[in-house]
Amino acid sequence: MAIDHDRLFKELIQTFFEEFLLLFFPDMHEHIDFRHLSFLSEELFTDVTAGEKYRVDLLVETKLKGENGLIIVHVENVPIAVFSHDALREEPSVFSIAFPFGDVLQFRFFPVELRKKHWRDYIRHDNPIAAALLGKMGYTESEKVELKKECLRMLVRLELDEARQRLLLGFFETYVKLSEEEEQQLQREVKAMETKEREKVLELIISYEQKGRKEGLEEGIKRGIQQGIQQGMKQGMKQGMKQGMKQLIRNMARKGMTVEDIARLVDLPEEDVWELLEE
Repeated sequence: MAIDHDRLFKELIQTFFEEFLLLFFPDMHEHIDFRHLSFLSEELFTDVTAGEKYRVDLLVETKLKGENGLIIVHVENVPIAVFSHDALREEPSVFSIAFPFGDVLQFRFFPVELRKKHWRDYIRHDNPIAAALLGKMGYTESEKVELKKECLRMLVRLELDEARQRLLLGFFETYVKLSEEEEQQLQREVKAMETKEREKVLELIISYEQKGRKEGLEEGIKRGIQQGIQQGMKQGMKQGMKQGMKQLIRNMARKGMTVEDIARLVDLPEEDVWELLEE
């Protein structure tokens, strides 16, 4: 199943919008009144000058310095572009439209280039956005186990409710997948930890695994029931068709038709017609 990256990022940023700005744009964070936030995600807006409609990724209406204003993630006004691809490359902070006879538009935005940020620089931030986005920052394959361990430690320190905790860990695990051997190594390293977080991290690992197994079992039962219903319907239809054919053949026989004629009309071998008549 394809990963809906846009939906994942939008849900994460919408849930932790204040923490997102605090982590990556602290100066902007200072000027926003977070008591007044209204998310208008997935809204359609009309460009009055062009008469066209377009969709924005995430629109946040808030108060800025005592005035009503708009903070728009990724689109315009106060634009923020989150670059989450795995490749390291130079990303622009300006979008320009120009012709040989002159410049038409120059549009600046605030970029967040996750892959260029090293995960170790963020593990001391008790910030939920940092915990989730560790898996999209710069790390090597050999660091995956330690990366997840630090993510779990951050989640324990944050002391979030279960729903938000699962959102963050689910986001992280979408992009950082450990093998069974690596998961075992993770548990060994956690058990060897000498910090007060050890027991809580182990509890988090176990509870998350149990939740996953329970959901897997429930999904398996649900699919089994659906398959059973479908199979039962098929068998019922088959049995019903057989009973209908048998009744039809008997009616034909009562009217004096020969087995040969009946077989030709119902497109069955004569042996099958005899068998249905004798049942």
